[in-house]
Formats: sequence, C-alpha cells, structure tokens
Amino acid sequence: MRGMTTVALTPPDNTKRLPGDLAIWFFILAEMLAFAVFFSAYAFARARHVEMFNLYQQTLDRNLGALNTVLLITGSWFVVLAVQAAHRNDQKAIPRNILLGFLCGGGFLVVKVIEYAAKFGAGISMSTNTFYMFYISLTFFHFMHVILGMVILAILWVQARKGVYGAHDAHGLESGAAYWHMVDLLWIVLFPLVYVMR
Repeated sequence: MRGMTTVALTPPDNTKRLPGDLAIWFFILAEMLAFAVFFSAYAFARARHVEMFNLYQQTLDRNLGALNTVLLITGSWFVVLAVQAAHRNDQKAIPRNILLGFLCGGGFLVVKVIEYAAKFGAGISMSTNTFYMFYISLTFFHFMHVILGMVILAILWVQARKGVYGAHDAHGLESGAAYWHMVDLLWIVLFPLVYVMR
C-alpha cells in the first residue's frame, strides 16, 4: 500500500552453539581419550591386584586429595564467572576472576608437590610397585595438564586486561575455559578412582 514502509524484522538468533572454537573441542576429546585409556589400564590392573591396591591406597593423603578437588572446582567456578562477565561486558570482573582461577590452580600444584615430596622422601618411586606406578604416572600426567591450563589462564588474563574479551567476542576466553573445565573434570574422575575407590 502507498505511504506504508515495509520493515524487515530479523528474528533473534536462538541457535545453540558450542562455546569456544571447534579445534579446542577436538583437542579436549583427544586428551580425554588418552586419560580414558589410562583409567581403563588402572582399573584392569586394580582388578588383578585388589588387595595390594587397597593396602597402598591407604598411604595416600585423602585430605590433600579432597583439598585439591575443592581447589579445582573453585577455580572452574571463577573461570565460569569470567566468561559470564565477558558476556555482560564487565571488563573489571573478567581478569579478576581469571586470576582467581589461576591462583586455585597454583594452590593445586603446591598441594601435589607436598604429596610428591612426602612419597619421594619415603623412597617411593614408580618402580616400587604397580599401584605407585599408576599413582605417580596418572597424577603427574594430570599435573602437567594443570600447568598447561595455568599457562592458558595467564594468557587469557593478559588479553582480558587489554579488553580483548567482551560481548562482541568471547570465543578465545570460552576456548580456554573449556580446557580448564576438562582439567577439573579429569581430576573429579581421578580422585575417587585412585584415592577413594575400594
């Protein structure tokens, strides 16, 4: 009709998307597959030597293991807060929460070093027996992943202080957060498997 203006309405984009980049998810899946093989080998060995595994499992400090669980879960919570802050353009909260997550990871490493020092100081090594071989190799493999996660968080913190992340673009932050959550998830499986399960 004459005199009427036609306005094209764009429907809101409600499509679900995977947070972060697709490449990081392939990397995460590959890492989780490697840990799954490790966990399966542990379970198989444990089934063959239940009494030995139960005996030496008692030498582990469950309180320190539980503390590390709390530290990683808390670290993941701070990283979630950082991503949420980016989505609402809270530029001060993004680096602050990344830093708090980083510090939780640092706390985890300190606790693990205390555990390792106690075991190595008692003359325990990977060659002591099958249980300690799995305990040291599994936890050290995870330890290295925590270090890589902290390197990623440090990079994210530097970028966040420059104002790189926000509602306009949080993909890099989401990718780093996804990796950190993987590290957390793996420990949530590893802790009960190695420290608690009988």
